[in-house]
Amino acid sequence: MKTIRGIERSTLQLIQESAREIYPNEFGGFLAVGDDPGVISEIVLLPGTISGSTHAIFRLDMSPPDSSIVGTVHSHPSPYPTASEADMHLFQKYGRIHIIIAAPYDDTSWRAYDHHGQRISLEVVEP
Repeated sequence: MKTIRGIERSTLQLIQESAREIYPNEFGGFLAVGDDPGVISEIVLLPGTISGSTHAIFRLDMSPPDSSIVGTVHSHPSPYPTASEADMHLFQKYGRIHIIIAAPYDDTSWRAYDHHGQRISLEVVEP
């Protein structure tokens, strides 16, 4: 498996816009790589995802068998992009890179984590 080193700026902007649009509920989706397997360039939305003010519940049975999916993304309506116990469980279960974005959903209000819940650095890259 190739190491994920970055996320395309346009993908991060889509995450920010999606989180703002669904606020005060949580936005949730899956992260995928495209032509460059080291850069996240796509968001995959699962049918049946349930969004509430304290949760985004994924219908994992609706997940496509897609090897380009590398992890998850979700928003927090609060200003804290820290991983909860439920987030940690999801991280360990599905994928290797995870992003949490918090209000106000800008370039400074997101964090990336590995599947152990350890904070990691992702470079924002131009496509």
